[in-house]
Amino acid sequence: MKKMSGLSHLFMTFFLHNFSAFMVIPAITDVTMSALCPGKDECSLAIYLSGIQQVIIGLGTLVIMPLIGNLSDIYGRKDMLMIPMSLTIIPLVILAYSRAKNFFYAYYVLKTLTAMVCEGSVHCLALAYVADNIPENRRASAFGILAGIGSCAFVCGNLSTRFISTASTFQVSALIAVIAALYMRVFLPESIIDNGISTRRNSKDEAEVSLLDKDSKKNLQIFKTLPSLDDSISLLRSSMTFLQAAIVAFFSTFADLGVYASLMYYLKARFHFSKDQFADLMVISGVAGIISQLVVMPVLAAAVGEQKLLSIGLLFSCANMFLYSIAWSSWVPYAAAMFSILIVFAQPCLRSIASKQVGPSEQGKAQGCISGICSFASVISPFAFSPLTALFLSETAPFHFPGFSILCAAFVAMIAFVQSIMMRAAPPISNSKINNSNCVEP
Repeated sequence: MKKMSGLSHLFMTFFLHNFSAFMVIPAITDVTMSALCPGKDECSLAIYLSGIQQVIIGLGTLVIMPLIGNLSDIYGRKDMLMIPMSLTIIPLVILAYSRAKNFFYAYYVLKTLTAMVCEGSVHCLALAYVADNIPENRRASAFGILAGIGSCAFVCGNLSTRFISTASTFQVSALIAVIAALYMRVFLPESIIDNGISTRRNSKDEAEVSLLDKDSKKNLQIFKTLPSLDDSISLLRSSMTFLQAAIVAFFSTFADLGVYASLMYYLKARFHFSKDQFADLMVISGVAGIISQLVVMPVLAAAVGEQKLLSIGLLFSCANMFLYSIAWSSWVPYAAAMFSILIVFAQPCLRSIASKQVGPSEQGKAQGCISGICSFASVISPFAFSPLTALFLSETAPFHFPGFSILCAAFVAMIAFVQSIMMRAAPPISNSKINNSNCVEP
């Protein structure tokens, strides 16, 4: 019961954090364009600045993400969650105060610096927390439920943006980010597994001695446990399935971030979309994701397996990008957003496959490694897609194809799809005896 209560508090923490983050997404494009290119629907400076920011954030998270994952295996998920959830608040407060040009640049700098630590950290640590408490045969469904909670936050955040002003959007977002951090600190119980053995003991004295011994080991061995390139390479070599999952993660993230960096500017230039249309589009995508992750995925995961669901999600991701790239009318993006009902299978299944290839005491390390690879993809992606997007949305494009960069992203996603088909199941590495003693059925 205690672990189930911990998961419910984790889900609430995850919801509040993502609700705050997703609120600002539809509004940030208009804020950026208004600060940099007022009165225009196309702005190469905004596209390039977004790309530069993505590269810097990617370089930071490439180093920080594996570090946070490793440290969470030592110090616990809760203590490490406090870092990104607190830092997230700072840039939101700036735009909550003002969206003027000088304040936007201050936001841009601080958002870049804080996101080097925050970007993806909460998701990574939440996955490790779930893996601590859920047995392997239920993990794909549990990861899907976590993703569904994120989709609920996505929908609620975008719906709220649809009905409040831009100024209020950032003010409410900052307030909810504060509430999320406080809620996590007060209510979320710790979930630490040290070498697969729970810190709880039958005797109070044994528990105290165990905790003292563990604290001394943490202080003595902290520098020895910091991740290195050799550690990541060793982890990738430990399992062919884990290596294939890492390759899929790289190419799917490379494509997704290419679309993310391009899509809003593309839709604004092509169909004059604004904050409200972006919010509508994201709500459709989010509702489809909620239905899929909370209702459809748990059934299909047990029936067809997570590897097939991974391939299905990636296939429809390719189709989604292709449809966006050739959109001939303003209703087409809304139709493409409905593909999310199948696209959302990919990430939970990928994370579940990776989690089963390491022991119970290495979940943070494994999720941090995958997140680090995704960060590496986020570093490279802007170099390819930002110039393409700016070029084909400008008047100097070599040929008329505004969605060309999104089409290129679709071909990259196809590589991830092909790799997922080649992936072969491997037996879980986690010890079932340890797993059964530390996990409960949801």
